[in-house]
Amino acid sequence: MSPKAFIHVQHLLGTGHVVRAAAIGKALVSLGVEVTLASGNRIPPTLDTSGLEIIELPACKSPDAGFKRLVTVADEDIDDEWKSARVNASIQAFDAQDYDLLLTETYPFGRRQLDFELTPLLDTARARSKPPLIATSIRDILVRKKELWKERWMADQALKYYDRILVHADPGFIRLEDSFPFADDVAELVRYTGYVGGAPRPPSDSRDGEDEVIISCGGGAVAENLLSAALDARPLSRRTEDTSWRVLIGHDISEDAFGIYRQSASEGVIVERARRDFPELLKRARLSVSQAGYNTVLDVLVAGVPAVFVPFAQANETEQTQRAEALARHGRAIVTPEAALTPERLAAAIDDALALPRASHEVTLGGAEKSAAILLEDLKERSA
Repeated sequence: MSPKAFIHVQHLLGTGHVVRAAAIGKALVSLGVEVTLASGNRIPPTLDTSGLEIIELPACKSPDAGFKRLVTVADEDIDDEWKSARVNASIQAFDAQDYDLLLTETYPFGRRQLDFELTPLLDTARARSKPPLIATSIRDILVRKKELWKERWMADQALKYYDRILVHADPGFIRLEDSFPFADDVAELVRYTGYVGGAPRPPSDSRDGEDEVIISCGGGAVAENLLSAALDARPLSRRTEDTSWRVLIGHDISEDAFGIYRQSASEGVIVERARRDFPELLKRARLSVSQAGYNTVLDVLVAGVPAVFVPFAQANETEQTQRAEALARHGRAIVTPEAALTPERLAAAIDDALALPRASHEVTLGGAEKSAAILLEDLKERSA
């Protein structure tokens, strides 16, 4: 009988969390595992989830970068009734089958605002006569907390419930202890997988992106500053007079706002929606300009293209800044703080970055496949 896996994922603003979760799910499917992906937000239309059973939980998101509140997709505050429905939906989905594996994406190393749902789910799993293997999937860098007790809680929760911690990073590049002060306490549970993503794609006959400056913003929910500066920056650049700029607008941005961005673009700037072939565009491009989210940075590393990073750093966010600065130390990028961003400064950063050489990636990839292999090996050891 094929093993069964239940993956719980919640993306609140960007799409990186669900992209990684789906990639790991598909890697498990390729090894013969039946995978259910329970998503707490709408799955972006650009994401390939073929082969996965998708369960749409009552959807919520963060209305802003503070992550202090959760709202429905209709921007209504969630209440106790909504929370109860969400808990019931998660447990009902999990109880529908005898799962051998429960994988939570980010939690307990983030998403603490979902503890009302996830601790009951973990208790349900642990209470089974044959509990599943419980694992968590976390990115390379965690967001630091002002209150140390919150990070202590993360470690305690992991030690109480979890059998495995998958860190999607190359330890020669970034390690868990770089952003988590209690890494030593959970070290026995940790396995580094390499970065999730960067898989080769079928070749394309398209010449889109060739020698272009590609400006991207992921889903786009928190990229207004970058997009506004980029649309006005091209005439200010000294090095791109004969180079087209392509601005990719994420699907979290409304049609009305998308139309305004298109109308306000300066000459030589193409504005279109985010594309599935974004990694291929980067391979043909002269330069990437973006925030420093996990998936975008990985695509930049694989493409070997120079980059300008404008890390998302609102509301005490530190993760993207740490990641961008790590690439800058490796000579891969120019970093421009979001707080000081203007079209003039962005144009100057682009000019500087165009002087950087292209490079082949040096970080370990194959994180989804490695994650699946680690989890299957863990399952075999439990059944031995």
